[in-house]
Amino acid sequence: MELAVISGKGGTGKSSVTAAFATIGERLVVADCDVDAANLYLIFNPENNTEQVYVGGHKAVVDHTLCTVCGICESYCRFDAITEIDNRIIISETSCDGCFFCSRICPMNAIAMVRSNRSRMYSGSFRNGMMVYGHLAPGEENSGKLVSMVRDEGKRVATEHVMNTILLDGPPGIGCPVISTVTGADKIIIVTEPTMSGLEDLKRVFEVAQKFTGEAGIIINKYDLNEAMADRIEGWCAARGSTLLGRLPYDRRVTEAMVAGKSVTEMFPEAEISNILIKIWNKLITNGKE
Repeated sequence: MELAVISGKGGTGKSSVTAAFATIGERLVVADCDVDAANLYLIFNPENNTEQVYVGGHKAVVDHTLCTVCGICESYCRFDAITEIDNRIIISETSCDGCFFCSRICPMNAIAMVRSNRSRMYSGSFRNGMMVYGHLAPGEENSGKLVSMVRDEGKRVATEHVMNTILLDGPPGIGCPVISTVTGADKIIIVTEPTMSGLEDLKRVFEVAQKFTGEAGIIINKYDLNEAMADRIEGWCAARGSTLLGRLPYDRRVTEAMVAGKSVTEMFPEAEISNILIKIWNKLITNGKE
């Protein structure tokens, strides 16, 4: 079973919730699909057994022995990636979109396109199972393809180690990486916060989630920071027939646990927030039956 944890915006506590789920009980596979900003490995510190290169595109490189600094490439680059400095053409790796246009219009054939291979995917073991995650290098594209690569590796690892549950920590928002995360997932868990932006982003990501699964549950994190807004979000859920999985209180021990390299359910198993998370997780893996 694949469970995807996503959010409409960053900062809702999605990864903290995922980390708690990953360390509650059974051994499982955790796949960090937020490849643009992977962070679960900081808590789990996995022992990486494999490292794979991910080629996300191409970058333009100048052969200065051929370049006459005519400036044609600079004038046509729509991404402002090309500049002339000290009578020398310089192409920014992070700004270059890999569109090939400069290499095609260069009259001296001084610009070549090379495969960008700085991104990586890792897989290995952590204290409660196996973990897979990706690192997209700055300026790289096609993060949705790297997410698919991470998910495929997660399925392979789950089969190899006979693990029945794959927990996906998705990126925030509604873009391509999110769609790559939730496509084919058995259940989707959306983490939101009691703010106006949290509600509006929840509406957008919930609409996306509905297109991929009929089971999309919602968790309101830090609900007691704005109980009126939390009630409003709960009312929105009820009006649409969506499942409110639970409300999590604000608790500084979540941060304390992360600083210690643990989840809150590991470090403070008797805390109120840990008990709520355990109940939610048990409902998820037993299809609502405690």
